[in-house]
Amino acid sequence: MDKWFHKQSKLVQAILLLIPVVNWFVEVFVRWSAFLKKGGAVRLIVCIIVTLPTGVVLGWLDAIWTLLFNKLLLE
Repeated sequence: MDKWFHKQSKLVQAILLLIPVVNWFVEVFVRWSAFLKKGGAVRLIVCIIVTLPTGVVLGWLDAIWTLLFNKLLLE
């Protein structure tokens, strides 16, 4: 899922991360798939934070971060 997400344009990524319920699902799938492929303690902590209901807020921050830097926050 993380490869599919990163292949999308910045605008599509930002739109997916701005829609409240969609952004949580996108965050969960992208973060966990990246963790399963690459591992790492920081990725695990971010995955756990995103899985909690606070992941919606992180998704909105990621929408802005994606527009500015073309990658997710803490990735």
